[in-house]
Amino acid sequence: MRLLLAVLMMVVLAPVASAAPATPTVRCEFTPTPENPAARPVQPPRAVVPARGTVKVTIVTNYGVVIANLDRANAPCGVENFAHLARSWFYTLTQCWRLTDTSRLGVLQCGDIYRAEEGGPGYKFADEVTGKETYPRGTIAYGNQGPGTNGSEFFIVHSFANIQPVYTVMGHVTYGMDTLDRIVKAGIVPQPDGLLDGAPKKPVRILQVLAH
Repeated sequence: MRLLLAVLMMVVLAPVASAAPATPTVRCEFTPTPENPAARPVQPPRAVVPARGTVKVTIVTNYGVVIANLDRANAPCGVENFAHLARSWFYTLTQCWRLTDTSRLGVLQCGDIYRAEEGGPGYKFADEVTGKETYPRGTIAYGNQGPGTNGSEFFIVHSFANIQPVYTVMGHVTYGMDTLDRIVKAGIVPQPDGLLDGAPKKPVRILQVLAH
């Protein structure tokens, strides 16, 4: 009897394990763009996405590998979209159509299927900006054609970007900036005005993007 009472007391007085705090989430709106249908078969990402944590992405190119950490807290919808497109093979065997290396802007632009700024996923979503964004070397951000037109297009800053804070920052490169340096060193197709802004002289191809 005493043993039974002791066991019961232990059960009653045992501390209750507290539940782990739930990961915060946000709701994203991925709006279809029938005027610009999907360049490759892909469905929009899920609507409710995590708003904390990171996603590691590995971009394998014909020049080398670029690895980056994407920050869900800073751009939950944008990071979820990029990871979703990577896992859907949207970026596999695509081309980076634009390379810029001017006194104001130094970026490699990728993510479009057909040509620069053409060939997206068939939907768009809102910007995730505060107005205080900066774009130092190694930044990965979404390109757009105006407010709320994010899709698959993105750019990586290889030097600096003195631009307005209207582009959603996904994250930053942690390994492989030498890959970007090799791309820049290979040059840009000459433009009539002499501006270093156009197609890379040697095509830049994304072989695969992995999201971990």
